[in-house]
Amino acid sequence: MVKFGWLCSHESYQPEILVNQAMLAEEAGFDMVLGSDHFHPWVDDDSAAGFVWSWLGAVAARTELELATSVTCPLYHYHPGLIAQAAATVDRLSGGKLFLGVGTGENINEGPLGFEFGDYKERIGRMREALEIMHRLFAGEKLDFEGEWYTTDKAKLYSPPLGKLPILMAAGGPQSATFAGRRADGLITSVKNPADTIEKVIDPYLASATEHGNDTTILATRWTVFAADRDEAWRALGTMRGLRAEGRLEAVDPMVLRERADTMDRDEILDKYTIVHDVEGLVDAYSELVSDVGADYVSIQVASTDPDRVLDIMKTEVLPELRRL
Repeated sequence: MVKFGWLCSHESYQPEILVNQAMLAEEAGFDMVLGSDHFHPWVDDDSAAGFVWSWLGAVAARTELELATSVTCPLYHYHPGLIAQAAATVDRLSGGKLFLGVGTGENINEGPLGFEFGDYKERIGRMREALEIMHRLFAGEKLDFEGEWYTTDKAKLYSPPLGKLPILMAAGGPQSATFAGRRADGLITSVKNPADTIEKVIDPYLASATEHGNDTTILATRWTVFAADRDEAWRALGTMRGLRAEGRLEAVDPMVLRERADTMDRDEILDKYTIVHDVEGLVDAYSELVSDVGADYVSIQVASTDPDRVLDIMKTEVLPELRRL
């Protein structure tokens, strides 16, 4: 049976607000809450950027939900051994219910702290080593590791995870999906067109996982904007508009991304999102992820001017309908 997750946007709300949002998500019937992980947000004028690992501990203490990062980058300002320690701790605090979602990142996390953000070839090489280090530490090994990018000397988790701690890797194309199928425990993918995602991401991932004898978990996500009209949609996207600005992977300053976004035509930004106006639109937006994509988890991310209202709608109308599928 498909499980449903609610993504808490750390770029949009302060962490104490998101703790309450996670509790409301549990009341609404969600199975999981996910947290984004960025050092800087996407714009500088009305944003936030809380430390997701502190927040996850607070959520673990207040809910019984499964937890996930969507996603963290264990490649530069985080050493993979440090992320293994953080994840294992949250896993214990949550009763063994953490999924570690990882990705190859953006410079907005690395550049502000003085790290040089590499190209894809470097980042996927780092990810290969990072996944090996984290898996071996989760397995209880006292690890000596000498790689191209990372070194460990008798590293060991003395507060290990309670059981198997799955590592899900984000992928948007066949190369990363194939890599995830071989080296990760699951896949995170953002869906615009289900047929394209199945062809370019899910099928390569499943083929690779099968080839290497790995179990599979698919977490599919879609970002929607819930608004009465395009003016309200623009307000709802206020903290995220820099995400669609040119050069977002390389930028370090959210002021620059905000300035670039504000010179763009609003429709150019809005057209990159699924904008829905009513309950039927929300159900339609996510029903494809249930019926067509074949995901194990469907992550629901809704930008709105009133997230508490959206969660109430999710509880009374949207989740019951999605579960009937």
